[in-house]
Amino acid sequence: MGNYKELIVWQKSVDLVTEIYKATAVFPKEELYGLTSQIRRSAISIPSNIAEGHSRRSTNDYLQFLKIARGSSAELETQLIISKNLNYLNPENFQILIEKTSEISKMLNAVITKLLTP
Repeated sequence: MGNYKELIVWQKSVDLVTEIYKATAVFPKEELYGLTSQIRRSAISIPSNIAEGHSRRSTNDYLQFLKIARGSSAELETQLIISKNLNYLNPENFQILIEKTSEISKMLNAVITKLLTP
């Protein structure tokens, strides 16, 4: 199975976390324990679950953690849309983050499909 750090989807999701932290650093201070925290946790959950699932060395466990990562990706997309609607993210930054999140979600779907194919 190799090392999870070699997985492109893991690498891209770690990069996304870094970008999310930079983008949310300018959110209003009153959102620190609200939307800012929630967005960051959703983003961190993606590579964390990929790593944990991969490290379990069981296909069924790996699949379950990949599905959790995919769910966190959908959660992050929702929170990014809310942030844009509240004008916390400018349209350009929103577009970049939403596209990267969508790409990661598609990659997770591909890995899940591959693991489910006999």
